[in-house]
Amino acid sequence: MTTPNKTPPGADPKQLERTGTVREIGSQAVWSLSSCKPGFGVDQLRDDNLETYWQSDGSQPHLVNIQFRRKTTVKTLCIYADYKSDESYTPSKISVRVGNNFHNLQEIRQLELVEPSGWIHVPLTDTHKKPIRTFMIQIAVLANHQNGRDTHMRQIKVYTPVEESSIGKFPRCTTIDFMMYRSIR
Repeated sequence: MTTPNKTPPGADPKQLERTGTVREIGSQAVWSLSSCKPGFGVDQLRDDNLETYWQSDGSQPHLVNIQFRRKTTVKTLCIYADYKSDESYTPSKISVRVGNNFHNLQEIRQLELVEPSGWIHVPLTDTHKKPIRTFMIQIAVLANHQNGRDTHMRQIKVYTPVEESSIGKFPRCTTIDFMMYRSIR
């Protein structure tokens, strides 16, 4: 079991993007859930609003499936959880699995969360500390705090490393002024 890299409560993973070393690729994936209450599904999990959440509706494990159309390099998974707001709905044990499809998923991380409050950064790396390449990521909620049955997850973000330009090495533009015009480069 590993302990995730936890940022201080409220620390936003978008700060990772501002460094210019990673970008969020969740919009390139097809997302599915093992179950959800009406009005508490994928849309709420991906809406960038920390007040909304996915709520499962069924027996454990509760699953979030993230499938890419092609093999994709993934560096970090960020999950927002808030024990103070969700109490027994807050995950306490999570398994992160990767593979080509549902039939060959392998667990690469198992996390024990103790009353989490904020963004949890989960590095997705191989044994050589390199980002993994995969078609699919599955997040399985194996247990909740206080033996809760259903779970809440407020946000999930998936990050890939930014590749160097094939034209040549350009300095990274990390200020807000430069970031506004980065697509023109």
